[in-house]
Amino acid sequence: MKAKRAWLTYAIITTLFWGVWGALIEVPQKAGFPPTLGYIVWSLTMIPCALVALYLIDWKVETDKRSIFLGSTVGLLGAGGQLLLFEALREGPAYIIFPFISLYPTLTILLSVLFLKEKTSLLKWIGIAIALAAIFFLSYQEPGASDKRGYLWLALALLVFVAWGVQAYVMKFSNETMKAESIFFYMTITALLVAPLALFMTDFSQPINWGFKGPYLAAMIQVLNAIGALTLVYALRYGKAIIVVPMTGLAPVITIVLSLILYAVLPGTMLTIGLVLAVIAMFILSLE
Repeated sequence: MKAKRAWLTYAIITTLFWGVWGALIEVPQKAGFPPTLGYIVWSLTMIPCALVALYLIDWKVETDKRSIFLGSTVGLLGAGGQLLLFEALREGPAYIIFPFISLYPTLTILLSVLFLKEKTSLLKWIGIAIALAAIFFLSYQEPGASDKRGYLWLALALLVFVAWGVQAYVMKFSNETMKAESIFFYMTITALLVAPLALFMTDFSQPINWGFKGPYLAAMIQVLNAIGALTLVYALRYGKAIIVVPMTGLAPVITIVLSLILYAVLPGTMLTIGLVLAVIAMFILSLE
């Protein structure tokens, strides 16, 4: 695969896999398998992906302190952000939290321009701006009745926004001196280390589905997320963060299309605007 176009191939794979994952992830949750346990299953699905990655580099992982720190930082920011998101959704309204967090690529872009000195054409900047607008619209949710109070959720949402925005930047920065496979290996280790926190956050007073539609179906779905995470590391090895991250953030396009097919859910005005903007953005960002 030519490096010039490799980033696009990996970015498309990430977008497709995360999009399908997004459309199916609620199936085990609605069947009675809580998302906190879903996180634990996801961390376990990272293992086979990590083994494949390590096989590709003959099991030669960077073990110097700098590499361990950078790889672990990427993993902790991603995993920690996910757990903070669970708590934010318990405390606050999803229709505000998701659109806000979805704009984390703006932080990645800012950091990449300031510290990695990434540059691109005016047309690509237009595509990036359209992609960010599309991500916002695609993440919009209708307000629902809620008796939740306080502003703890806002602080938690801000932490998730920062964690994921910085994670993508560090992932790109790490790729300058580390193998992508090593980065993913440390992401896997840290995801597993954080898993006990997810277990602690689980409400075991509620009934939990331990059948096929519980952990087993969750594993089949979560492996899509794990593969997407691996290909994202590869996409950032070959491509610019200011382009790759906004592009992979358009995964909800796939989610909405599949939801339309599987659940007969018609997109509203906000989602329709997001879909149109996403198509335009993907076309612009994929141009060489």
